[in-house]
Amino acid sequence: MQTKRGFSFVELLVVLAVIAIILAVAIPYIRSFRLEGVETMVAKEMQTVATAQVQYHSQFGHYAPSLAALGPPARGGVDRPDAAHLIPASLASGEKNGYTYVLAVTSAGYTLNANPKVFGASGRRTFYLDQDGIVHQNWGQDPASADSPEFK
Repeated sequence: MQTKRGFSFVELLVVLAVIAIILAVAIPYIRSFRLEGVETMVAKEMQTVATAQVQYHSQFGHYAPSLAALGPPARGGVDRPDAAHLIPASLASGEKNGYTYVLAVTSAGYTLNANPKVFGASGRRTFYLDQDGIVHQNWGQDPASADSPEFK
């Protein structure tokens, strides 16, 4: 009498079903952790802009009117008001980490909003920063404002 070695088809199906259940439970957590990391990077990028705006203001006497003005010159060259080289080109472009950054000058100083390009996929929150240097967040699609809770 010969004995067969190996797994039967039913045993393989059971193993695949268990793996599928584990993945179904784990994938939402992995996605949540990834988005949390991206959103933390966005908040740090906003703080980078706040620091750059303080430097820009001390050099030129007013806040930068755009992210490009805080970024590097197009072809090297000397730092000047329209290209102060205070933030990296990737951030000066206005799009980074799946977010779109919008800088606006106001009578009191400036505002910076960061909104996900695709809500839910590239981010779950919107962010706001002004000349006070405090990053605010809004859980949802509505743009964050100075009245939104502080990012911690």
